Amino acid sequence: RTDRPFITDSGGFQVFSLKHGSVKESLASRGELKRSTVKNKPHWRSGITGSNAVKVTEDHVIFKSYRDGSKVILSPESSIQAQKDIGADIIIPLDELPPHHIDRGLLAESVERSHRWEARSLMEHLKDSRERQQAIFCVVHGGTDVELRTRSIDYLTTLPWDGYAIGGSLGNGRDELRELLDWMMPLFNIGERSSKCRHLLGIADVESVHNAVERGVDTMDSSYPTKLGRCGTLMTKNGLIRIKQGKHSKSHGMKIDEDCECSTCSHYDRSYLRHLFKANEPVALQLATVHNLHYMNTLMSELRQQILSGKI
Repeated sequence: RTDRPFITDSGGFQVFSLKHGSVKESLASRGELKRSTVKNKPHWRSGITGSNAVKVTEDHVIFKSYRDGSKVILSPESSIQAQKDIGADIIIPLDELPPHHIDRGLLAESVERSHRWEARSLMEHLKDSRERQQAIFCVVHGGTDVELRTRSIDYLTTLPWDGYAIGGSLGNGRDELRELLDWMMPLFNIGERSSKCRHLLGIADVESVHNAVERGVDTMDSSYPTKLGRCGTLMTKNGLIRIKQGKHSKSHGMKIDEDCECSTCSHYDRSYLRHLFKANEPVALQLATVHNLHYMNTLMSELRQQILSGKI
């Protein structure tokens, strides 16, 4: 659909995940990505991932293509232009994403580098922002460090961004994220800051969505609902359902969620969806994803109504 706004990211997370791994891998390995070997053969991605996979300079970041191993250079300016060409309504500038477990001195250096990259991104964006009518959000960094986060907010809010995104390491688990939002979100209510959107990057599990909305976050993005769907996990009002489990093999006529009106629930029961997953039918991934996206859209609609009615 082209009649709805959409947001793009800079590609920075994907680049730095080649070095540190996914968020889960980074937390488990304390920032040192390790790939297993099979029968003395290296992991198929060993040539493009690991500690030496990404080179960061003041001007740009260099990494290897996952397709053919060729060198790729990504700069603040090239990232902005790529997002503009895609036609994004909201653009996120290139930033450095250090792992959760990092020396504070290195974290401080990373925050300052991200600030410089973001300033360059903003300058590139403003060259034709009115003509294209596209918005750009900054990305606040600093990990869970109160001083660095506060310093990042104080600096970035002096620049003419259209909104504020909260990125970088957001803690080790939901509790740390909630604690981070508890002290950080009031900083966005000072003066003119309160008039701009607050976006939370990479978070969309139900508990964290509730915590974020209740603390003043306006928008969020994450692959969480679709990734769950592709893995055979379905979101319902009563919690997560792992549809591949044997107990669902005889759930004939049972919807994923009794109150759900998505196209998946309207046409298929749990038993058939489990069959599709066990048979490795690609359509299973689509059907599960459709359901999870409908669940999230319904959840967000309910939260918006609670805001409008003064309950939040």
